[in-house]
Amino acid sequence: MKFDLEYLEKLANIVYENDLSEITLEDEEKAVCFKREKQQVQNVMPLPAVMPATITSQVLPTQPQKRNEQKQEAEHKGTPIVAPMVGTFYSSPSPDEAPFVNVGDSIGVGQVVCIIEAMKLMNEIEAEASGRITEICVKNGESVEFGQVLMYVE
Repeated sequence: MKFDLEYLEKLANIVYENDLSEITLEDEEKAVCFKREKQQVQNVMPLPAVMPATITSQVLPTQPQKRNEQKQEAEHKGTPIVAPMVGTFYSSPSPDEAPFVNVGDSIGVGQVVCIIEAMKLMNEIEAEASGRITEICVKNGESVEFGQVLMYVE
């Protein structure tokens, strides 16, 4: 079997056009094998049509400032209760019921203070400190991020 460049190019095109992963030709003297590794495609959510430089310049520099502001607020308003996950904040068990807590209410350790819905699961958020609610920082139905201050206990 004689291999010339034109013949090899035709074989390569056959592999590519027919989406083959491998083709091998051989005789007593020679062998040629074309292997093509296919890339695995992962399900990825599309990113918004914003250039990464814009995202980096806007989001990253402001994060340390937010943390410093939260630390300063915490010193003045008491102990923060933070979101342990990303989700939707709900102040009551259902729309027609009273909120779990209001500003001025006294709470104890382990008392449910709100719900965060994440992936269609309702997660009760319990107080880790006892005291009086001095501020509720999130409105009912708002999205919250991991570590975001939900309310303060003094």
